[in-house]
Amino acid sequence: MITAPAPPALPMRGAARGPVRWAEAFGDGPQAPLLPAEAAHVAGRPERRTRQFTVARTLARRALGQLGYAPAPLLPGAGGAPVWPDGVVGSITHCDGYTACAVAPAGRLASLGIDAEPARPLPVGILGLTASAAERAGLAQLPPGLVPWDRLLFSAKEAVYKAWYPLTRQWAPLVEMPVTVCPDGTFSTHRDGQTLTGHWHHTGGILITTIALP
Repeated sequence: MITAPAPPALPMRGAARGPVRWAEAFGDGPQAPLLPAEAAHVAGRPERRTRQFTVARTLARRALGQLGYAPAPLLPGAGGAPVWPDGVVGSITHCDGYTACAVAPAGRLASLGIDAEPARPLPVGILGLTASAAERAGLAQLPPGLVPWDRLLFSAKEAVYKAWYPLTRQWAPLVEMPVTVCPDGTFSTHRDGQTLTGHWHHTGGILITTIALP
């Protein structure tokens, strides 16, 4: 079983401690000036969307700076994922009250996926669209009251999708991404004969999930 890095809100674990760098913010987050190409990209967008984009790029440049990269435009590519500088893999997430970015050298990890969600149950009907019958049955066996397991499963699937999409360039519905969440702060997914393990954390009313592909 391959162990992925722990969530950005916690110290990194094991072999992932070295390659991954991250930056995160609770609340509104920092907003450094956008680079010209980024400013042009969000021109005319709603204020909330522009703020999210700006905070995410501010944190991304902090994380990239830890790897020695100078500021450069980070524009969305196909599928909406950021186009990282050559030699970098990474992932960005944001929800109300939290934004984070994690990056690593491409020579150390194939891909990264992180996601954050409010620690509240999913809206009615969403779980049935994103989780298989077996996954829903598994959630029913988890200890009640610890976290909203349906939202955690959704977040873990989002993290898995963010990690796989840069490698496959193929969209897939979340229901087709098998994920098992565990109360010990981990989740697992199975693909191409491998079992990959990610980590989850609940802090400040936010659920954070991360996974890395070696």
